[in-house]
Amino acid sequence: MEDAYQKYRFSAISIKKEVAARFREFSRLVSDSHTSTLETVMNFFEWNDLSPNDDLGIKNNRTNKRINAVIAILKNIEKHQTLPTKAMLDTLFQEMSQEEGREEKEENDFDFGTPEPFSRDTELEHYRSRYEEMQKQLGNYKNCMKDLLEQMTYVKGTFGKGHYKLDMDKSEFEKLKKEL
Repeated sequence: MEDAYQKYRFSAISIKKEVAARFREFSRLVSDSHTSTLETVMNFFEWNDLSPNDDLGIKNNRTNKRINAVIAILKNIEKHQTLPTKAMLDTLFQEMSQEEGREEKEENDFDFGTPEPFSRDTELEHYRSRYEEMQKQLGNYKNCMKDLLEQMTYVKGTFGKGHYKLDMDKSEFEKLKKEL
């Protein structure tokens, strides 16, 4: 154990007894050693660009007023926008359900028969053909993109960053837009 501590050089700091006791309790919660706890606290302040003397505005009256204003705005939105919209949607859905009820009564007069279920092979064939169509479409898109990238050239900027330029006529570009 002594070997681990011998490679470090320690320094003593005078701290009031009550503050030291508080720090020891805090250090047990945060880290294994007092040094790493103090480093963690200092890193927090440095990384977040804070100072322990900064007023974050959490306990002041201005923040409470802002929070109350946001609450008032949300209540206003709920009262004047959300609730009336919900009421309109409810009435719309009620009318729709009443119309569907009427349509169901009318549909019951007709007999369309039972639909023929798909067999496993026809369903498999359907998905296989759809997959092949999608693969072909993907291949076409890839070829289009390759052609498009081949027509691009890098132009170095005079005063700033460079950019890519597409060497294509307007008619070719319009044709490409229609294809995609």
